[in-house]
Amino acid sequence: MRFLWPEMLWTLLLIPALLAGYVWLLRRRMRAAVIAPDLSAIRLAQAGRRSYRRHIPPALCLAAITCGLIGSAGPSARVVLPADYMTLILAMDVSRSMLAEDVPPNRIKASQEAVKAFIEGLPQNVRVGLVTFAGTAQRAHGITDNRQDIYEAIDRFQLQRGTATGSGLLMALDMLLPDAGIKLETTVYGWETGGTPIQPDIQRDRASIAGAGAGPSRADQVSGPPGSYRSGAIVLLSDGRRTTGSDPIEAARLAARLGVRVHTVAFGTPEGFIPGFEGLSFYARVDEETLRQMAQVTQGEFFRASNAADLQGIYEHLATRIRLERQDTQISALFALAAISLALLAIGLSLAWFKSMPVRTQSNI
Repeated sequence: MRFLWPEMLWTLLLIPALLAGYVWLLRRRMRAAVIAPDLSAIRLAQAGRRSYRRHIPPALCLAAITCGLIGSAGPSARVVLPADYMTLILAMDVSRSMLAEDVPPNRIKASQEAVKAFIEGLPQNVRVGLVTFAGTAQRAHGITDNRQDIYEAIDRFQLQRGTATGSGLLMALDMLLPDAGIKLETTVYGWETGGTPIQPDIQRDRASIAGAGAGPSRADQVSGPPGSYRSGAIVLLSDGRRTTGSDPIEAARLAARLGVRVHTVAFGTPEGFIPGFEGLSFYARVDEETLRQMAQVTQGEFFRASNAADLQGIYEHLATRIRLERQDTQISALFALAAISLALLAIGLSLAWFKSMPVRTQSNI
C-alpha cells in the first residue's frame, strides 16, 4: 500500500493518546465509585465486572477514527484492472547475430514465428506498429489494425550488421508519440543539418531530445511519471550488445519521462554463435543487463528466453498483460466508508445497550 500524503500518518499517534485517556477516565470513575459510592456508580461498577459490552462502542469509535486518519493520508493499492492499451510498437533486432542456431532453426526464424503468434493473440482493438534495428533503425510497418500486413512485414526482415538498440527504441517512441519532438535525424540517422555524418554522442542526444537551450520541448509537454502513458507500450526484443547508435539507457530514460513502458526480451543462449566464412564462427552473447535496466527504468518487464518455447510463453504472458494490468488505485473512499460504518455501528450498539451515545457512555464509566 502506498500513500499520497504519508505525513498524515503521524496523526495516528492520536490513537494511543485517546486509548490512554479512555483508560484513565475508566479508572478515575472506578475509584470515585469506591470513595463516594452512589447507586448509579455501584451499578456501573458491578456491570463492569459482569460484562465487557460497555467497552465495545468506544472501541468501535476508536477504530472509526483510525480508518478516517488512514484515509486522510490518501492510500492507494495495486489492483488488476482491464488495460486500455490501444497501440503496441514491436521493436525487433535484425542484426546478423540473429542467425545464431542455438535456438533452432535459428534465432530470427524462431522470433518471427513467436511474434506473429503474439500479434494473433492480441485484442482486436489493439493496433500494432513494427520497428527493426541493426546498424540503424527503420520503420518496418506503420501503426495499423491490419494484422496480415504486419505478418508480411515480419516475413520480409533483412539481417544487417551492427546492433543499434537505443536507436530502435527511439524510433519506436517516435512512432508511438509523433508529437514528442524526437529528432530522428540526429539521434537515429546520425546526420546533422547540412548532411554531415556524425557519430552518436550521449550528450548531444540529451540536448536534441530534450530541446536544451530552446525552451520547453514538445517532449516536455507530453511528459509524465514513468508508466503513466496508458494508451500504448513498446516491446523490444534483442539478442546482442549495442554496437552503434544512441545509448539504450538514455533512450529508456526518455521513454520513462514520456511515461511509456518498455518491455524487453533477451533472446538467445550464452553458447550462441554465428557461422562465418572458412569455418570461422563468432559468439553472439546477449546483453541481459542493459535490457533489464531499460525495462526497470520505464517500469516495464524484463524477460529472458533461451529457446522458442520460452519466447512463446513470454509473448503469451505479454498478451495477457496487454489485457489486464496492475494499476495504483486510490482506496481512500474504502477507509472513509469503513469509518462511517464503524461509527454508526458504535452509535447503534450504544443506544441499544445503554440508551446513550458512545461518548456519554465513555464519560459515565
